[in-house]
Amino acid sequence: MKNLNPLRGRLSTFRWRTRLTLWGAAACAGLAVVAFTRLTDLALKTFFDLYNFHPGLPFPWMPFVTAPLAGMLAVWLTRKFFPGGQGSGIPQVIAATHLAARGESVSGLVSLRIACGKIVVGSMALLGGFSAGREGPSVQVAASILHFSHRFLPHARAIAPADLILAGGAAGIAAAFNTPLAGIVFAVEELGKRLEAKTTGILVGTIILSGLVAIALEGNYYHFGRMKISQFTEIVGPVLFYGMACGVLGGVFSRLLLWPQQQPNFILWRWRSARPVLFAGGCGLLIALVGWLGGGLSFGSGYAVSSSLLSSDALSAPWHAPVTRFVATVITYYSGIPGGIFAPCLAVGAAIGASTSAILGFGAEAVPVTALCMAAFLAAVTQSPITAAIIVMEMLDGHEMVISLMAVTLIAKAVSGRVSPELYQQLALGFIAQQRAQTAAAKLAAEPVPAPEAQSGPEPGPDQPPRKEANRQ
Repeated sequence: MKNLNPLRGRLSTFRWRTRLTLWGAAACAGLAVVAFTRLTDLALKTFFDLYNFHPGLPFPWMPFVTAPLAGMLAVWLTRKFFPGGQGSGIPQVIAATHLAARGESVSGLVSLRIACGKIVVGSMALLGGFSAGREGPSVQVAASILHFSHRFLPHARAIAPADLILAGGAAGIAAAFNTPLAGIVFAVEELGKRLEAKTTGILVGTIILSGLVAIALEGNYYHFGRMKISQFTEIVGPVLFYGMACGVLGGVFSRLLLWPQQQPNFILWRWRSARPVLFAGGCGLLIALVGWLGGGLSFGSGYAVSSSLLSSDALSAPWHAPVTRFVATVITYYSGIPGGIFAPCLAVGAAIGASTSAILGFGAEAVPVTALCMAAFLAAVTQSPITAAIIVMEMLDGHEMVISLMAVTLIAKAVSGRVSPELYQQLALGFIAQQRAQTAAAKLAAEPVPAPEAQSGPEPGPDQPPRKEANRQ
C-alpha cells in the first residue's frame, strides 16, 4: 500500500493544477467581459453626449461624420490585424467547437489576438453609433481566453480544447447578461447541441467563477431592471399573435443576414469583397440616415431603448421604432464590423411590443407584451427558444411569465424555421470552410520547395541545338 502513496500524490497535484488553471482562466474571462462592458458603456455615452450636444439643430450632422469614419476604421483594423473578429462571434465559436473536436486548427477563430480586437474595435464601432451589441462578442472573447488556457494545463489530455471553447462561450453569455442559467442552456441549445458528464462540470464551474467576478465588479443587477406585473389575464391571444408575427419577422431578419453567404456573386457583395473599407463607410452613412429619420432610436446597442420601453414609457414608442432598429441592425451586420445582434434584437422585439400593444387592445398590459416580443424575436432570429426565454426571464426577474415566455418562443422558433435556416449554424459552416482553407494554405506554404535537378555540363545556348540523349545499347 505504501507504493501507492506517491502515485496518489501525483494524481492529486495533477487535479489541483488542472482546477487552478481552469479557475484562473474563468476569472480572466469574467474580467475581460467586465472590461468590455465598461468600454462599450463609455463609447455609447460619448456618442450620445455628442449627438445630444446641440439638440435644437435642424440637422444633426455629427453621426454623418462619426459613423462612416468609425465603420471604415473598424473594418480596416479588423481585416488588417484581427481577421476572424468580424460580426457577432458566436458563429466563430460554434465553428471552433466543431473543428477542435476533430483535432483541427482553430487559430483563425479563437485567440487572444482576436479577443483583444473584439473588445477594442467593437467598442469603436459603437462610438460611431452602429446598431451592435456586446453580448455576442463576449462569447468569442471568453472562449478565446479559455482556449488559450489549454496550453497551461498539466497534461494536454486533461481537458479537451473543444470543451474549453464551449465552456468559455457559455461563460461569456452568462457574464454579459448576468444570467448564469441562460449560459448553461445556451451551451446545450446553440454551441454544443449535446453535453457529456465531464463537460458539464467544466461548464458549470467556469460560468460560476466568471459570473462571480462580473458580479463582484458590476454588482448583482438585472439587465433591464425588475419588472412588476400586476395582472396579465389575456395571455393566449398575445402569445399566439406575437409568437407568429415575431417568428415571421425574425425569419426574414435571419434570411437577410444569410444573404451574403448564400449569394456571394450578387453585385453588392462582390463590391464589398473588392472594397470592404469603402463599403463600411457607405454603411455608416446609411446608419446615420436611418438614425436621423427615426429620431435617434436606432443608434447604439438598444439597451437604453429597451430599458425605457420596459418602464412607464412603454406606450411611447413610435410606429417606426421597430422598423428603423431592424434596418440599422441589418446594415450594421453587412458592414463587417465586430458587433453582436443579441441586444439589437431585444430592442427590435421591445419596440414591436410597445408600438403595437395599444393598437391591438393590450395597452394596459404593455410591459408584459413588450417582454414577450423581446423573447419571441430573439428566439426567431437565433432559433434557440429556451435560451431566449431564460435570458429575458433572468434579465427582468420575470419568473411569473416563465410559461408564457416559453410558449411564445417555441411558437416563434417554429414559424421562423419555416422561413430561414438556423442563423448561427449556417454562418458557422462558412467559418469552418474558411478556417480549413487557411490551414491548407499554411501547410502548403510550409512545405519545402523541391530543388531543380542537377544537370551535367553547360546549358545549351540560344543558338545551339539541344543535347541529344545517348543511344541506349
